[in-house]
Amino acid sequence: MRRLTKLREAIGGPDGAAAAGAQRHLDALTKPPGSLGRLEELAVRLAALTGRPPRVTAPVIFTFAADHGVVAEGVSAYPQSVTAQMVENFLRGGAAVNVLARQAGARVVVADFGVATPLGAPAGLVVRRLGAGTANLARGAAMTRAQTVEAVEAGAALAEEAIDAGADLLGTGEMGIGNTTAASAITAGITGAPVEAVTGRGTGLDAAGHRRKVAVVERALRVNAPDAADGLDVLARLGGFEIAGLVGVILAGAARRVPVALDGFIAGAAALVAVTLAPRARHALFASHRSTEPGHAVALRHLGLEPYLALDMRLGEGTGAALFIPLARAAAAIYGEMATFKSAGVDGPA
Repeated sequence: MRRLTKLREAIGGPDGAAAAGAQRHLDALTKPPGSLGRLEELAVRLAALTGRPPRVTAPVIFTFAADHGVVAEGVSAYPQSVTAQMVENFLRGGAAVNVLARQAGARVVVADFGVATPLGAPAGLVVRRLGAGTANLARGAAMTRAQTVEAVEAGAALAEEAIDAGADLLGTGEMGIGNTTAASAITAGITGAPVEAVTGRGTGLDAAGHRRKVAVVERALRVNAPDAADGLDVLARLGGFEIAGLVGVILAGAARRVPVALDGFIAGAAALVAVTLAPRARHALFASHRSTEPGHAVALRHLGLEPYLALDMRLGEGTGAALFIPLARAAAAIYGEMATFKSAGVDGPA
């Protein structure tokens, strides 16, 4: 808990002077002011976070995996065994996040935070297990508070290790059958939104399955009665080991002034918890895309974040974060490589 407290205390706000300087530089480039739209906004936000000209040279995507006891309630179209099978796919480099990360020049860190099926310690897997999946959140707390803190701190430690090795952008990804149910519960618990408004069909539930999932989330909130003002309480009662790990990644990135690219709905739920724990962490967050999961739009609105992409994606894994990396690189390149009116000998606005 001491490590988590230090993390929260280390998170500062944006650097206003750096933001203003970045905006002046962008306005001096050979283009009408603001004509590159959100690429310019992205460059300013990166500068305000890091306190220097934007740069993305060594991105790392964290894909954390864990299982959820709530699958016993029939909330997923896929069996729990898929979590372990997909971890093996990640390690072989065959999943969507691997393909997109290779395109983006990003390293993927795959970590077992609590997969139910024993995986051992295959090459490339980071093992941070806290158990063989969480307890059933529809019947009581998913995790103990001690487990929750341990998972958050484990995620933060992995992020800090990557930053110490040169990572200058952190991507958030996950894998866990049943985790859209946990994310729906967290989102409703923190935002106060109606359960039906934040609960989607996940991996492809039919209408009856969706009704069952909504009822399960409603029961989880009723049984657990989480304290919306206490991010750890919400996370412990309604979350998952992998979601807690991502909270740690977000807090560590914010504390070290490294941008954090959020993926989809599950990462959005982790961000809700992180910002509840440390409100100033919000300025380190970049919403890569808007998932088709209905709860994701609710989470982004609550966070005050506008996504950079809308591609009707809902896969998770860190795929959206991987697609965001070229945008961040483009913003940095515009900032660092375009000529100014003065250097190019081009007349500026009258």
